[in-house]
Amino acid sequence: MTLLELLQLLRKHLRLVVLLPVAFAVITGVYAFFLPNQYTASTSMYVLSKSSSPDGTTVTQGDLSASQMLTNDVSSIIKSDRVKGDVATQLGLDNLNAYKIDVTSSTTTRVIDLSVTGTDAEKAAEVANALVTDVSNVAAQVMNVQSVNVIDAAVTPTTPSGPKRALYMAVAFLAGLFVAVVIVVVADMADTRVRNSKDAEEIADLPVVGHFPKVEGM
Repeated sequence: MTLLELLQLLRKHLRLVVLLPVAFAVITGVYAFFLPNQYTASTSMYVLSKSSSPDGTTVTQGDLSASQMLTNDVSSIIKSDRVKGDVATQLGLDNLNAYKIDVTSSTTTRVIDLSVTGTDAEKAAEVANALVTDVSNVAAQVMNVQSVNVIDAAVTPTTPSGPKRALYMAVAFLAGLFVAVVIVVVADMADTRVRNSKDAEEIADLPVVGHFPKVEGM
């Protein structure tokens, strides 16, 4: 099937091609409308490691490499069950399963970015700040870390970060369009009726030498 034939086929079934994507988008929009808003609170911290040099003033390349490795370890500790359990207890929560915790750290710096997403904006900020405080205590106990200092404390977000309802509807519209095209093409391929002289030529592998004119009333 050529592109022109496909376009002609879609034009023939234009109602389905239009209504199905719109229906997908509307249904998704209604569903997304009832989803609770998500709020993301972000904070950043700096990992301060204990100096490994004898005088405590000289910083070598080895010290920097070790510090960056410690930063990666601290990033992992933030998501540990111990830290999340401590924070949940401090805030009077059963657990932190209702919150999405994202931790990112660069391989060239000792800065860690932490974001906490949940349906309660104020609680998300509290969880983020409590995680920084608790991970500083845990890292000092189990690792060669002097402290984890807050650069920017998390504040209560005022605008929701999700769900991205417009994006959901756009994806649903494209999915509906794809389904409509598949239905039209499959239905056309399944239709084995001879509808014109071209179909007759393809089936019989013989040229058409004449046509019977259509007579009104017959």
